[in-house]
Amino acid sequence: MASRRQQVEGLPFHESVLAVARAVAQGASLLCALLGAVGLSGWIFGIDVLKTALPGGSPVMKPNTAVALLAVGLSLFLAARGPMTRRTTAVARAAAGLAALIGGLTLLEYVTGTGLGIDQLLFRGHSVRLVTGAPGRMAPSVAAALTIGGAASLGLSIRRVPAWASQITGLSVLGLGLLRLYGLAYDAPEMESFGAYMALPTALALVLLGIAAFLARPDEGPAGLLMNAGMMSPLGRRLVATNLVVPLLLGWAVLAGQDAGLYGERLGTALLVWGHVTVFTVVVFVTLPVGRRVELAHARAEWQVRQNELLQAFMDHTPAAVFITDLDGRFLAVNSRFEENTCLPYEQVVGRRAEDVLPIDLVRHVGSYDFDTPARGTAVQREERLLLPIGPRDVLTTMFPLTDPADRPYAVCGVVIDVTERVAAQREVQRSHQRFRALLESAPDATLITDGDGTIVMANAQVKRLFGHRPDDLVGTKVADLVPDARRRRHSALLDAYLRRRDPQPIVLDRDLYGLHRDGDEFPVEVSVSTLQAEEEAVMFMAVRDITERRQTEAERAGRYEQQRRIAYTLQHSLMGEPPRLPYLASAHRYLASVQDPGVGGDWFDIIPLDAHRTGIVIGDVMGRGLEAAAVMGQLRAASHALARTGTTPSRLMTGLDAFVSDLADQLVTCVYLVIDQEAHEVTLCSAGHMPVIARPPDGPAHLLPAPVGVPLGVNELSGTAVPFEETTQPLPPGSTVALYTDGLVERPGTDIEVQIDVLAHTLDGALKSAPADPGTLDATAAHLVGTLIPDTATHDDDVTLLLLGLPEPQG
Repeated sequence: MASRRQQVEGLPFHESVLAVARAVAQGASLLCALLGAVGLSGWIFGIDVLKTALPGGSPVMKPNTAVALLAVGLSLFLAARGPMTRRTTAVARAAAGLAALIGGLTLLEYVTGTGLGIDQLLFRGHSVRLVTGAPGRMAPSVAAALTIGGAASLGLSIRRVPAWASQITGLSVLGLGLLRLYGLAYDAPEMESFGAYMALPTALALVLLGIAAFLARPDEGPAGLLMNAGMMSPLGRRLVATNLVVPLLLGWAVLAGQDAGLYGERLGTALLVWGHVTVFTVVVFVTLPVGRRVELAHARAEWQVRQNELLQAFMDHTPAAVFITDLDGRFLAVNSRFEENTCLPYEQVVGRRAEDVLPIDLVRHVGSYDFDTPARGTAVQREERLLLPIGPRDVLTTMFPLTDPADRPYAVCGVVIDVTERVAAQREVQRSHQRFRALLESAPDATLITDGDGTIVMANAQVKRLFGHRPDDLVGTKVADLVPDARRRRHSALLDAYLRRRDPQPIVLDRDLYGLHRDGDEFPVEVSVSTLQAEEEAVMFMAVRDITERRQTEAERAGRYEQQRRIAYTLQHSLMGEPPRLPYLASAHRYLASVQDPGVGGDWFDIIPLDAHRTGIVIGDVMGRGLEAAAVMGQLRAASHALARTGTTPSRLMTGLDAFVSDLADQLVTCVYLVIDQEAHEVTLCSAGHMPVIARPPDGPAHLLPAPVGVPLGVNELSGTAVPFEETTQPLPPGSTVALYTDGLVERPGTDIEVQIDVLAHTLDGALKSAPADPGTLDATAAHLVGTLIPDTATHDDDVTLLLLGLPEPQG
């Protein structure tokens, strides 16, 4: 983002200024090395003039100083040249390290007060300078300058070291050199008391060394502030030049006046201050317009930067890939989506042509657009499939011109929208429509699709066979037109009622529905109707099938079924028989056959007179349905009747029936046998896994007769054990009502059978409350009990037998 902003702000470094700065740095470093070489030559050849530029007792350049200046000058020259090889880097670092080592060891001598033997290492026997206190030793200021100068040059050869570190140290070396030059210019030998005594060539070399260290990397650090192309940099360079020249000239002029006796020291100081104030005031007013222009330019630049940032932010948040090129095809700007799609960073794209950065396929794509056409004001839009680095994508590309205030085109903007998903969705819609049409045509029935008003919008080819109309002829007509005139009102009412449902579910209608053929023939139909909410209206699907043959088959099957049902019903009643009507024992019964079988089942009951005051009652249920169960039931009824007539006890009768059932293959039967003794007012009963008997005494309430429940008949044979059947005798007062029934009356899926038995007992109790147990009352009660426990007899799937017995009240 920083590199983007720099390019947007338009502040790249001025290459020509940088080139001049690098040239100055290289020249200064070479001159520094040359001065060191000249001084070293003076020692080698014994030429004093080469050691100092001033005659007399002026300081001379020491041999170590000359070597250090030569080394550091060469090091700075290599660093200022630009990119260095590994070999030149090693040479530059070695030279800089030598200069820093010489200066550092000399400083160590001054600090410790000892001699390390380096001062006369090259040349011995030369004169001793009184101020240094040691022969051949350089001044402390020179040693310090060479130490920090060598460190600065060493830092310049290491790119990880920030440039400002070398530049600040370079300015320090420059200051030490200028201190000697200013003392010489103003003829101030007192400067030597500050440690600034040094040979004139040494001072010049240090100034050159400081300049070279400061300008070796002119595009970074403080030097970068002076050398960039902004409006403030030239102003800064002028101020620096003014600061270096004006104080020097003003000081020299003031001293010259004092030496001529024109004024004294105090007036000279005042004139020096006045001169500085005047010059710098003029400089301030000269720079104010520049500063004002800088402020205006900065404000415009900030506004432009803000606009560019807003434009870039808008482009980056646009879901499409956006790019801007000049009229020569060079990219001026791209957004983040363009970077993602091309896998190219912003910096690698901007400023280059498409053929320089994009894959060859994309180059052909971009080159296929006529850039002159958008430049003339005509937008170009095209949809195509591209092979991008992220994969093949379907795109919609729009190219349009960007114009200046004079309506002259200066750039072209491209917007590339990824429409892969939309194109894929359109293709899928087309495929889905084709599949739907093929499915519609493959349907075996005539299929009509209508809107919410019943107008046909689509039909398959089967309507031609069924109605005699071509599918295209039916589109736009009402579906009611395919119904006979006399039945249209009813059909329309059914359709409206279906559509008015809150959530209409698919439904099949085949009762009294008819279609109309083109030739006028009517035929029965079955219609499968379903709806689909499409956008703001409901679409209805109607599959119509001719069921003429089915109706004929159903009529034939219904006739055969009715005939079989009558036969089975006659067989059932012949097997079950009609119970006798006893004057001393009122009775009523109900029998319902299962709807799953043709009217026959395994339930039976029997009322058997035993003597004048004893009556046997038996009720049983053969597990299973159909004719086989009915056949077993007939045998058991006959056997139980015969056994009961012998006067056997209930337990012996149940044992005999169990033996009889054991001779039958895989049969299970539940049964209960009662002997009612009206004289003793008691009942003896034995149960083989049957439903409990309900008794209601005349003073209520109804309750279950307690009795041991044995295993169903046939279980002993299957289990291989002989479980005896037990009987019990319970009181049964006159006026009582006894209810016997099979499990079909009280057994329901998802219900508790004991709860249903309680419902039966309470219903019986409520129906006979304060009512005599005569045949009419018992018959009405039986109907009430069946209606209560089986509300929908048309769907009941088990046989039901109910027998009510009423003992007469005592005659009194």
